Formats: sequence, C-alpha cells, structure tokens
Amino acid sequence: MNDQQELRELLQQIRDGRMNVEQGMQVLRNQMVQDLGHTKIDLHRELRNGFPEVIYAEGKTPRQVGEIFGHMRAHGNVLATRVTSKTAEHVLSLFPDACYDPLGRTLTHVHEEPSPGRGKTVIVTAGTSDLGVAHEARTTCRMLGIPATIVSDVGVAGIHRLFDQMEHLRQATVLIVIAGMEGALASVIGGLVDKPIIAVPTSVGYGAHFAGLAALLGMLASCASGISVVNIDNGFGAACAACRITRLLGQKDHAD
Repeated sequence: MNDQQELRELLQQIRDGRMNVEQGMQVLRNQMVQDLGHTKIDLHRELRNGFPEVIYAEGKTPRQVGEIFGHMRAHGNVLATRVTSKTAEHVLSLFPDACYDPLGRTLTHVHEEPSPGRGKTVIVTAGTSDLGVAHEARTTCRMLGIPATIVSDVGVAGIHRLFDQMEHLRQATVLIVIAGMEGALASVIGGLVDKPIIAVPTSVGYGAHFAGLAALLGMLASCASGISVVNIDNGFGAACAACRITRLLGQKDHAD
C-alpha cells in the first residue's frame, strides 16, 4: 500500500466515524516522519513529489543504510543509490530479497511493481564507459514506473552508429543523453529530434576533461536549443526529471 492509499483510507475512517479528527491528526504526525536518530525518513514525500524518498548511500555506513532500508521497505518499494559492494553485502545479508546492480550501484526492494506510466524514456550513452550512469537512470525509471531502454555506445567518434538508432530515438517521449569527454552527443541529438532532452555529463575522460566539468560546460553551452542539463554523473536526477515530464501526459489525459 502506498502513501496515497494510506491517506485515502485514513480520511475514509474519519468520514465514516471510525476515527475522530484528533486521532487522525495523531496518525498523520506519526506517519509523516520516522526518526531513527541518525536519519529522519520522509514518509510523505510521495504525496508531495509523486515519488518516495530515495536513500543516498554515499557517506553513510553500511549499518545506517541497512537500518534505513529496513524501515523504508515496511512502507513499500525502496531505491538506494551510490551503494558500494560492501554496503550492498551488508544489506543483502539482512534482506536477501533485495536486488543489487553493481554497475549502476543501486540497491532495490520491490514490494509491488510500479504501475507503468505513460510515455517511453530512451537513455543514450556516448560510450560503454558511461553505462554505470545509464544503469542508475534506468533503475530509477523502473522504480518510478517509467518504461526505459538503453542505447549504448553511439558517441560522436563514430557518429554513423547513432544514425542507425534514429527511428528508436524519435519514438521516445523523453531522451536522457549521457556523455563524458567533451559532451558533444547531447548537442548532436538535440539538433535531430523534437523531444525533451535531459543531458548528463559524466566524469569519463582524460586530463583537461576535469572529471566531467568539460562535458558539463559543453552541454550548458550547447548550440541546440532547449536541452536541460543535470549534474555530473547524476543518472538518478535525470530519471526523476524524466518522470516529472512523462507524468504530465497522464495529467493531460485525465483533464481531457
């Protein structure tokens, strides 16, 4: 049961007289935040943002991640990002039904498969070295109920590889374009399709690439109009942006 269903049930109980207003207020206070001491879990984020809180595992100890993961899985699906193999091993020892993707460094628990939303997201990488970020984006999309596929290794050094995929790209609702080095792929695709593009610079590259800064600046300065850019290596953020865009389709259908 998700937050919206729980809130609807609570309001139904108050309306039917099975619970008074003060009791309802107390339930809401208890359900909004779960205080673990080191972490305060935002249990109502899905009500406000449309998707639940996600665990950012980097900087947290394996024990902290395991404790947060355990409390969140009692309320539904769980996604953790930037999870090291050591942390994953600890959490999996507690919850063997969780799933770890070492390439994308994501850890998930699926209590109930998210209802597939409208639209389709295509994730495009310039090189195979960008696949870790792409996997993070794809897993995030899946946990948010967004159908997503990956088109890999079609960067500008072999631009003919991209042209073979153009029909697939044009069928997308949203494109997430991931590139390191100078980040040119986002501009190229931006000049070829009429779909929203979320560009993700990566830290893949040599020396003067400055760990992704060159790609970030190149994407921000793109000649192709209307490209949105997220932070370096932020596949998660790109997927969340794609979710907000595709959700508008469902709202439009409901309004019609």
